[in-house]
Formats: sequence, C-alpha cells, structure tokens
Amino acid sequence: MTEIVTSQTPPILHGPTEKEKKYDRQLRLWAASGQAALESANILLVNSGAGTVGVETLKNLVLPGIGKFTIADDAIVNEADLGVNFFLDESCLGKLRSECCTKLLQELNPEVQGEWFPKEQDTLDLHSALETSPRFTLIMYTYPIKKELVSIIESYADKHKIPSVSIHSAGFYSYFHINLPGTFPIVDTHPEVEKTADLRLLNPWPELAEFAQNMTKNIDALNDHEHGHLPYVVILLHYLEEWRQSHNGQNPISYDDKTAFSKLVLGKARTDNPEGGEENFQEAAVAINKNIKAPELEPGVQELFDYEVSDEIERQSAFWIIAKAIKTFYRKHGCLPLPGSLPDMKAQSTVYVKLQSIYKEKARRDAQEVLETARAIPGGKDVDPAEVELFCKNARFVKLINATQTRANLDELYEAEKANDEAAEAMKVETGGAFTLPMSNLFIYLALVATSHGITSSADEIMKSMVDLILKAAGNERALQAAQEVARAAGGELHNISAFTGGMVAQEIIKIITKQYIPIDNTCIFDGISSRCQVLRL
Repeated sequence: MTEIVTSQTPPILHGPTEKEKKYDRQLRLWAASGQAALESANILLVNSGAGTVGVETLKNLVLPGIGKFTIADDAIVNEADLGVNFFLDESCLGKLRSECCTKLLQELNPEVQGEWFPKEQDTLDLHSALETSPRFTLIMYTYPIKKELVSIIESYADKHKIPSVSIHSAGFYSYFHINLPGTFPIVDTHPEVEKTADLRLLNPWPELAEFAQNMTKNIDALNDHEHGHLPYVVILLHYLEEWRQSHNGQNPISYDDKTAFSKLVLGKARTDNPEGGEENFQEAAVAINKNIKAPELEPGVQELFDYEVSDEIERQSAFWIIAKAIKTFYRKHGCLPLPGSLPDMKAQSTVYVKLQSIYKEKARRDAQEVLETARAIPGGKDVDPAEVELFCKNARFVKLINATQTRANLDELYEAEKANDEAAEAMKVETGGAFTLPMSNLFIYLALVATSHGITSSADEIMKSMVDLILKAAGNERALQAAQEVARAAGGELHNISAFTGGMVAQEIIKIITKQYIPIDNTCIFDGISSRCQVLRL
C-alpha cells in the first residue's frame, strides 16, 4: 500500500530559480534564448573623450547580465570627471578611469565579469589588448578618439566579422552609428500579435475544410447555443463557399465585395435570442478585412528571396539554407509555411482546442517539409529543427538589416532634408505656429563628425569641415547653429544627455546580440534641445 501511495504522489513542483526571479521581466521580452546570448557576450568599450556616454551604455548592458565587458581607456580621473560620471567618486582621483569604472559597474551585477586596460598608468596599447583578450562579440568606441585607434578597431571588427558601434555625445547633441558585418538577418522580429495570424481562409487545406463543413452542414438547424458558439473561422469558411457559388467562383477581394460579404455574414446572425445578437458573427465581420485578401509577400520576405548572397561562408550558414528551403516551399505551394497560431475567438472550449490542433498540425507538417528540403541542400544536413520551426513561424516578418551596404550620398540626403525643413517652416507660418513638423538632425550629425578626432575646434572650423563634406551647406543657418552649439560644448558631456543616449545604444546592442527585434539602420541622431531623435542611413 505504501508503494502505491508513493507512486501516486505528485511530483515536486519547483518554483522559478534565483536567476529567473532576477531577470523575470526581461525574460518576458527575449526569452531564455536571448538571455543565453547576452550571457555569452563579450563586449569591449574603447572609452575616449569625457568618457561618460560609453560607461552609461555599459551600465545598461551590465544590469541585464552580459557575460563580460572590458574597458580600454588610459585616462586618469580628474575633478571634471566627477561632475559627469556617476561611476567615479573622490577616491578615484588620480587613478585609471577604466579601472574605477569597471569596479563600480560590477557592483551593479556581480555575475558579470569586468576587465580593463591598461593595467598600469601608461598609454593604451589597443592592438596588444585585442590580441591578448578572448574574442569580442561587439566593440563600442566613443568620440573624440584618435584616428589610429579607429583603424585598429575597424580592422579587428572586419577580421572577426563582428559589429561595432561608435558613439558621440557633446553638449545637448549626440549620435550613434552601428556598423554591421555584412547583411544582418533577424528572424525573431517580434511583430505585433494582431499581424501574425494566418488563417488561410481563401485556401484552406483538406482537414480545415472538412472540419468547417462538418460543423456547418446543418447550420440553420443548430440550437442557439451551438450557433452562437461557432468559431468565426468556421463561419467565414462556410459563407465564403456560399459567396463563391453565387459569384462565379470569385472571392470577395475588392472593398465593395468585402462590404457586401460583411452584410451577408451579419445578416445570418440570430437576433431573436436574449442577447439580441451573436458575438461570434460580429467577430467574423470584423475579421473580413484582415483575413480575406489576395495572397502577397511582405516586402521583407520579397527582399529576402531576391537577395544574392555573395560570400560563400555566409551562403553556407543555417539562415540562408533555411531561407532557400522556404523559397522552394513558396514556389511549390504559392504560400509561406503556416505559422500555426490561432487568435482568441468565441467558441466552445472543445471546439476551439480541436481547431487549434488542426492549425498546429498543419504548421508542423509545413515545418517538416522545409526541414527535409533544407537538409537536402548542400551543407544543410545538420540544420537544427528548432531553427527551422522558428523561421517558419516568423517567415512573414523576417528582416534583413544592412542588405544595401552602399553609403548614402550626402549631397542627395542634404537636399532631401533641406526640403523637409523648408516644408516644416512653411507649415509653421501657415498655421501661425499652431502646428509644426520636425526639423532635420542632419546638421547635428555633421557638426559632431567635424569634432570626431579633436575637441578644440571653433564654430568656424566646424562649419568649414561641414562644408568640406557638403558644399551646399555653406551659409545654411541651421548648420551654423549646430556648429556653434558643438563648439560651445568643447567636447564636454551633459550627464542626462549621455545617460539617455547610453540607454538607446544599449537597447540596440541587445537587439544585435540576441538577434531579436529590429535594430536601427544605421545612425540615430539626438537633439537634446528639441528632445527629438532621427534615424538616417549614412
């Protein structure tokens, strides 16, 4: 008897681990896979200038638990540093800024490893630091910085195919630029839930069609409870068939047809019940516009299918092998693999679970077909089924970042931004200031670029550098204002501007490390005076 009782004892339920409790909120954002990617990251910060914005960025990476960071900075802490850097105190005066910041950052999260260079008060030998350290996942560097250091960073990043991020903060202005190693694909882009449903109402597979037919073959004879709990998927499939029979086999694709079809569906709802209507038929009418449409590829998927991979190593990666298999699937079936998700809808629980299982089973079959195709491609025999499943689930929303690696034409960009500014000024005049459009931040970027390797430039010198980049900028009033503000700052950082910028940079770095969500492409410029960000491809 004792043995029987013991065997029937339910298993011990284990609560969340200490790590899960600690990182609970962020695990809801990027899940265990994203957290694992963070914890395996090794990030280098080459800190220069006032040194605040880089440390603020690291703060926002240490807190969520990156694996390891290194600060390369040979600056010695002085009185001015204490006013802008919260990770320094009076005990740090006369010591290496890199060492002091590293130790105080580690206090935020003891699980994160920290390192610094140089170990003694001496000139930074960045080349040696890179050679003697474990391979870095990503490199950040802050302006103003010596040109030779930038060359070493770019060479290392290019050799190891890793991203680099440059950051510049001065006065009320800042920007950061992301340099990715070639095309950077994102599979798990986290689209809005409402956009992920793919119900295949215009092209149902046999099991779904049979399920709908069995539920609606005597639809008018159903009692009120059964009629009022038909899933809207079943309702739409039934009346789509009825519509096609009276419209020469055509689906209600146009706006007028959808309006007429909606009236048809709503007209079939029963109103002689206590509720005076049926919620499931209302749901069906609402779902028409979103779910009854001619099949088409999202622009991102079309870009993925059209993209020619030039690098042989990149072509043999699991991503591109699966992408090729997905493309083969699309050509064969005229649609992407089914994601398998089913939105909430009014239905009896048993019916909803059955319908959900039909969608999930179809999604599994589609993913299996893609997996078999991928493994038949040269180099694809070891493709992970989990990667295929994730790709199939998110196929409609896969995004290629940095697909076009050509640099922007600054003259053309200047003309476009100048035209936008003129339109904004005209709007302000026409409405008496009641309504305004945002002004371009391009001039802020140009002014900061002019001080990338030195902080002592006057407004005239900064303006000259801007004109060297864009001849037509000469005499532009907003360009002159930006030059004057950057000259006034003289390389100094305002802590609130650098903290805000550091938060934005850390957010984008987390996207890159976890390969989730969509990072900016490729430069973000912040105007702290008007509190406005602008993303430009430069």
